[in-house]
Amino acid sequence: MSGTGMSYQTIRIETDARGISTLWLARADKHNALSAQMLDDLTRAAAELGGDPAIRAVILAAEGKSFCAGGDLAWMQAQMTADAETRRAGARQLALMLNALNTLPKPLIGRVHGNAFGGGLGMMAVCDVAIGVHGVKFGLTETRLGLIPATIGPYVVARMGEDRARRVFMSGRIFDAAEARDLNLLSHVVDAEDLDAAVEDEVVPYLQTAPKAVAAAKALTRALGPRIDPEVIEMTIERLVEVWEDDEGPHGIGAFFDKQSPRWQR
Repeated sequence: MSGTGMSYQTIRIETDARGISTLWLARADKHNALSAQMLDDLTRAAAELGGDPAIRAVILAAEGKSFCAGGDLAWMQAQMTADAETRRAGARQLALMLNALNTLPKPLIGRVHGNAFGGGLGMMAVCDVAIGVHGVKFGLTETRLGLIPATIGPYVVARMGEDRARRVFMSGRIFDAAEARDLNLLSHVVDAEDLDAAVEDEVVPYLQTAPKAVAAAKALTRALGPRIDPEVIEMTIERLVEVWEDDEGPHGIGAFFDKQSPRWQR
């Protein structure tokens, strides 16, 4: 196994002799929460992997107990006191990272070994295939904090379809791997000991395909799917800023850090 030429702080990349790269989220002590540094690292990694003709497919995996806990707590604290333009820049950084992975000209296979919440579901939604294990928990928990799943929204709704997304998009409830499969977030659910074999089963067919044709076919599916263009991305950024500017978001985040119940909790 080998790494890449670029240097990263929050992720690592391993590539085998076949040209299969594994992109590891490597903030295990923070449950792989999405910090500003991780967003930058992932955006740069997408450009690096996408531009390497030797790479045949990419596996998105994570170290530690969790797949991705969502937004980093330090980032949320900073947003509480930031002005609108700073909040807009932070939201745009997440949106552009997801777009970079969503348009990656390589197959992207999600290896979901642990829990995923909020932005972690956005990471799953931009994978072409995501495989999870029994016992893993998921949730779009933003509304519990007075926020909305805005910048991840286009990818989550494209993956689930509007009808299924409405079952979990605003309730904040936690659901299991079986329901995640029913919602189309996961393609397969397996036992933990079978996860790597299931991921390998998704990888192997791409070793028989023409890389440029695969990239063109993936781009075509994206063109034929729900519209996710700069206008849509900017709209989601503005929706998130509006929520931060309202009273519920700051109150909910503040209550969370003060370990108190928000006023709407019954």
